[in-house]
Amino acid sequence: MYTLNCKGRLLSLETPVVMGIINITPDSFFAGSRQMGLDGVLAQAEKMIGEGAAILDLGGQSTRPGAERVAADDEMKRVVPAIEAVSRRFPDVEISIDTFYSIVAKAAVEAGASIVNDISAGLLDNAMLTTVAALQVPYICMHMKGDPQTMQQSPQYDNVTIEVLDFFIKRIEDCRKAGITDIIADPGLGFGKTIAHNFQLIREWDTFKMLDVPLLMGISRKSTIYKTLGTTSDEALNGSTVLHTIGLLKSAQILRVHDVKEACEAIILVKAMANA
Repeated sequence: MYTLNCKGRLLSLETPVVMGIINITPDSFFAGSRQMGLDGVLAQAEKMIGEGAAILDLGGQSTRPGAERVAADDEMKRVVPAIEAVSRRFPDVEISIDTFYSIVAKAAVEAGASIVNDISAGLLDNAMLTTVAALQVPYICMHMKGDPQTMQQSPQYDNVTIEVLDFFIKRIEDCRKAGITDIIADPGLGFGKTIAHNFQLIREWDTFKMLDVPLLMGISRKSTIYKTLGTTSDEALNGSTVLHTIGLLKSAQILRVHDVKEACEAIILVKAMANA
């Protein structure tokens, strides 16, 4: 059983939890996750909390393939007021800041966030690991090959599972040396991986249990689903739930999702089956 120390509050992962995505961006790949005004952010936060989200993941920069990078100051202007508003209105929910900038992570935690979610595992900002260690909050360390501007330009691996596992063995050690206590590993589905790579990672998800850290799955409405089904991200809810269920059966502890209600239902059903 894992627990996360979120600024003095313990979040238990004995039962998997759901992280709801709120993108304060005009260009995230799924339009339903975009919220540019505080009223919209608060309404989405209330809906997700009501449906069972334990964590809300707020980000001010799209990291979809080919997305244009947003400067740290601009990202901060988007996310900090939103985090302050959500933290004030919903003080019992954990808020994660989705950023690869250490300066944004620091400002966000000071504004009310209690988890840092970094797609670059600290490799896009050398100050990130020491900053998170000083903030004393959990750190989501994700694998990405390249960066959002280049990651989907013919990514290649000899064996994607082994390479991602080796990456985490080294990077988790770096996180611990920096002083980070609570580390979550995210294999980075869709970040520098083909559809075949993503399916291999999901099929071999159990491999990452040897890292002895909580595992986060982020597959919600991604192109692996809708391209395989020949649909669109708007029509990828059912496919998302199928892969979330497989992830839960293979020991995913956190589901990062656009659709909280359906993910929570998957958790309830998988738990009921295990306990029957």
